[in-house]
Amino acid sequence: MTETTYDRPVHASGTFTIGGDLEVHRLGFGAMRITGKGIWGDPPDRDEAKRVLRRAVELGVDLIDTADSYGPYVSEDLIREALHPYPEGLVIATKGGFTRQGPDQWSIVGRAPYLRQSLEMSLRRLGVEQIDLYQLHRFDELVPMEESLGELKALQDEGKIRHIGLSEVDVPTLEAASKLVDVVSVQNLYNLVDRGSEDVLDWATDHNVAFIPWYPLKASRLSSTSGPLADASQAHGATPSQLALAWLLRRSPVVLPIPGTGSVAHLEENLAAAGIELTDEEFAALG
Repeated sequence: MTETTYDRPVHASGTFTIGGDLEVHRLGFGAMRITGKGIWGDPPDRDEAKRVLRRAVELGVDLIDTADSYGPYVSEDLIREALHPYPEGLVIATKGGFTRQGPDQWSIVGRAPYLRQSLEMSLRRLGVEQIDLYQLHRFDELVPMEESLGELKALQDEGKIRHIGLSEVDVPTLEAASKLVDVVSVQNLYNLVDRGSEDVLDWATDHNVAFIPWYPLKASRLSSTSGPLADASQAHGATPSQLALAWLLRRSPVVLPIPGTGSVAHLEENLAAAGIELTDEEFAALG
């Protein structure tokens, strides 16, 4: 039977090749929300969380973004429970560089021994010998960039990391980091409401670096019942959230949105956004 975008709607989002050798469909899944409140502890329903992960893959997702700090550890554990042995072509990106003290509490640690320990434990939890994309969650202002990235480069040379990415960085930091390692992705806050990383996105587009917007959906503007987003939603028979994801996909060919959820129904709604094509007028009005 011929596979169609109806069977796997994510395929309508097109593809991007991370680091020159990891081709993924552009609409992925962020696995932060399959944890408990405050990104702490187990989700209310572990079985539903695993159903979400399996359904995401069924619908064509081949990029799942997580981190050891989500739970902590809960998200990575659930990914392995739900999906291991992993289907061919599934890219699991994870991150290190945070410690957790409680719900909604995060502390940056960029020391080399800690990053090595984090990477080794992520390998064990995910059940893999190499992380396809390992992203530094934040730079630690108390630790030289050369130390943090030097350790990730050493782990890459050992074959434990395939590609290195960064999160929440500005252009000067990207430029400096790129002199030390091959940066293949950047993950910054970016959505229809928060555009503070426009220059970073432009840099990523110019350098063919994957731009992974975290928090791709923001409720304040998306809940409006009037305006260009509401108009486009009505025209396409789509939700405002779906239109927001469609806008991100249209914004640049390097953008890889990773909407997350703990609900299968919400997941299916989000991923259907891959098939929405905004007109030039709609894109301009939303921008």
